[in-house]
Amino acid sequence: MLHSRRTDYWTAAALMAPFVIIYGVLFVYPTIKMVELAFTNAPLIGPGKWVGFDNFVRLWNDRLFSVAFWNTLYFVLLSVVPGTLLALLVALAVNRLKGWLQSLVLAAFFLPYILPVSVVFRIWSWMFDKDFGVAQYAIAAFNDGQHVSVFRTIPLFMPAVALVTVWWCLGFSVLLYIAGLRNISVEIYEAANLDGAGRWAQFRRITWPLIWPVTVLVFTIQLILQFKIFDQVYLFAGLGARYDPTMVMVQYVYKQAFQMNKGGLAAAAACVLFLLIVVLSVLQYQLLRARGQR
Repeated sequence: MLHSRRTDYWTAAALMAPFVIIYGVLFVYPTIKMVELAFTNAPLIGPGKWVGFDNFVRLWNDRLFSVAFWNTLYFVLLSVVPGTLLALLVALAVNRLKGWLQSLVLAAFFLPYILPVSVVFRIWSWMFDKDFGVAQYAIAAFNDGQHVSVFRTIPLFMPAVALVTVWWCLGFSVLLYIAGLRNISVEIYEAANLDGAGRWAQFRRITWPLIWPVTVLVFTIQLILQFKIFDQVYLFAGLGARYDPTMVMVQYVYKQAFQMNKGGLAAAAACVLFLLIVVLSVLQYQLLRARGQR
């Protein structure tokens, strides 16, 4: 029995070794080096002197970092909560369809998710184009017939990018919800129908409690993804050549590292973003999970 147990341990270690090695090389080691770099004044490539917490003090006093921080939080608020709720509503509607129609509608919602960001940028830049964009007809209806250059107007920039992002990422969240809804036994709804429960009662008493773990998962994934927003903001900001007022935290890291050659300061900003994502993700996951267990 002892020999068999040792064999199981060695087998498990051999199977886990490739993942542990790859994870250590590609994630743990770079993370450790990033933290070390955050306490130096090193350029992007090359050694630097130890400066302690000076980089973090500079971030605290940097107006541009403050703009990037609050823009990131604003974007997360605009995209994560509406995106999660909309995905749930779409999944509930799609789940009521049957056969090829359900597959067709689900594919239509998932199709944008597989598009590269450059294609998404081109589609929506055409739609919001001030001269001939189709979205301008809807904008003109609420703006006294006047067209608006959406991505050159700072108050409209983040809501517009959030709208694009929700459209782009909606399909993945809908798939997760569909998988959760299909795991709910039909017999539960049949029993509720026999008891005279309406659709709202069934949703409130059956669907919502059973779908809550999926909601926690979707919300957590979207929170992590949207905190790392960069591509959409960078591309759409280029339409108006106004990067600083619309800057987000990953864009700030990019600017300091690759444009200003300040590796230490960029690493410090990356550490702040990393801690922010970890703390908020774990905190909201635990709070949502605790609420679902009540």
